[in-house]
Amino acid sequence: MKVKEVTTYLEDIAPLRFQEKYDNAGLIYGDPNMDVNGALISLDCTPDIIDEAISLGVNMVISHHPIVFKGIKQFRPNYYVDQTIIKAIKNDIAIYAIHTNLDNVLRCGVNEKIASKIGLENIDILRPSPLDRMETEYTLGAGVIGDLHTPMDEQVLLDHLKHSLHLQVIKHTALLGAQAKKIAICGGSGSFLLSDAIRQGADVYISADFKYHEYFDANGQILIADIGHYESEYSTIELLFELLTQKFPKFAAHSTKVVTNPVNYC
Repeated sequence: MKVKEVTTYLEDIAPLRFQEKYDNAGLIYGDPNMDVNGALISLDCTPDIIDEAISLGVNMVISHHPIVFKGIKQFRPNYYVDQTIIKAIKNDIAIYAIHTNLDNVLRCGVNEKIASKIGLENIDILRPSPLDRMETEYTLGAGVIGDLHTPMDEQVLLDHLKHSLHLQVIKHTALLGAQAKKIAICGGSGSFLLSDAIRQGADVYISADFKYHEYFDANGQILIADIGHYESEYSTIELLFELLTQKFPKFAAHSTKVVTNPVNYC
């Protein structure tokens, strides 16, 4: 199998044209015509991930977050981005990222996966993309919103999130003393969608990376559940593994065992 067979399939699901302007999704290093014997799937691409790929004997890494966002003018052996690229080049390991393009599609997207893990129904886009009017095959936009089959007490829902998404902690605004039914979700940094979640009548908004003053913007209208950036997107590894093994049953796909979360708790 060639690298381009893997990337073409992934880009059928989440075309590169759907990524945000700041993003750098796609084939970051490697020859599209190179034979690929297997892939390691991760949330981030770091030197430890390249080492894991080497130990597994696979020559491709598929990550959610791109290791390169900006142009590299110097290669510094003491900086993790440069270390990762240098190690990949030396060991001829292709690096591919599928980032905001996978965030922005509904079907088989990051947010749909999170929603399914916590049991939401009637899932739809939270903030539709203008591109959605021009696309017939894809439903596009940022975040999702859906309904719990049965309303939950807010504290019960937070406990449910901890169990379903394997969370250590949840930062949240004050409980409102209400039943939670309609839930909005955005994996990763999602504070920009808070007003959309409120406008669409969500009882709870699950996302990450809220700044201190942004919690006040809940204004007693919604419960914000900040579950952490890494934690909110970790299920992307499971999503990509499922997609690749369903399409290529004999392809050696591996989910990383390395925890790349730079945030630690005590």
